[in-house]
Amino acid sequence: MTNREKLSDLLLDIFLLEPEEFSFDLTREDVETWDSLAVVSVAVGVKETFGYHFTPEEATGVVRVQDIIDLLENKGISFAD
Repeated sequence: MTNREKLSDLLLDIFLLEPEEFSFDLTREDVETWDSLAVVSVAVGVKETFGYHFTPEEATGVVRVQDIIDLLENKGISFAD
């Protein structure tokens, strides 16, 4: 399973989305369930899935799925397919 697939599965579960509703272009404005609890869930899920612990500033600064990818890539976690 690629890192993109892992992230997609994680976010589908947290945001309660169907696969056809998900894209890597999603923003907080696009997802009704992307609230403060989801931010914590994303941070915990990223730690469990990728081994990286977001700082509080990073976690609250994420407003797009691509922001998560960018943060993880900056820590050496590849999302190249």
